[in-house]
Amino acid sequence: MAAKPRRIAIVTGASRGLGRAIALALAEDGCALVLAARDAKALAEVAAEADKRGAAGSLVLSTDLSLPGSPSAVIDQAIKSFGRIDILINNAGDTQRGDFLDLEDDLHLSGFALKYHATVRMCRAAWTYLEESGGCIVNIAGIGAQTPDAQFSIGGPVNSALINFSKAVSKRSGAPRVNVVCPGNIETDRLSRRIETYADQNGLSREDASRQMRDNLDIDAYGKPEDVASMVRYLCSPDASYITGANFIVDGGATQGI
Repeated sequence: MAAKPRRIAIVTGASRGLGRAIALALAEDGCALVLAARDAKALAEVAAEADKRGAAGSLVLSTDLSLPGSPSAVIDQAIKSFGRIDILINNAGDTQRGDFLDLEDDLHLSGFALKYHATVRMCRAAWTYLEESGGCIVNIAGIGAQTPDAQFSIGGPVNSALINFSKAVSKRSGAPRVNVVCPGNIETDRLSRRIETYADQNGLSREDASRQMRDNLDIDAYGKPEDVASMVRYLCSPDASYITGANFIVDGGATQGI
């Protein structure tokens, strides 16, 4: 029996947190990985761990995806190295929290540049290759898209736009499967910073701040990066072959809307 061709997966924002967990999950499925982020050292560490877990090779690309030419350069390098693309995970992005009146134009522009515009450019550059392979795209947004928050007036609109874009392009004739995953409060560096800020603002210990934030969210526990990676892994698998244009919330029940 002929061996199945290896799948080639691109993961952006792969150096830590959700991107790292997603890359390692796909490595366990035997994918070859193209790992893109700014931190070359951290990416190299993820690549080494991915190889231990079964990745069919890894390509590390240190790049700033907010720059207009970077997404197409990543796709070009992926094709040059592996000849095809089967999976595209757009995970890069970090938007500034804070009061609306304190958030100047540059923070709004940079938030959209890295999370929204980079995703659009990555999809555009990879599109024909994913059509050829019958591949899939998973865009990582966030629950701020569903639940507006006064402290998240950049990230919420960015995530909402990302969902709208994903649903729109999924309807193109012959499109690869395109889905969105919206993580909630996941134990990453970003959540740690939020807990520390909350503790400082309210004169609490970190442990008490973490517990109070969790109680305010009405959830039993914060999520793990692996919880999100499991959903992404499923959406990239043949078991999800009839799922496209969908949005999946992974938040432990924090989102109360329908």
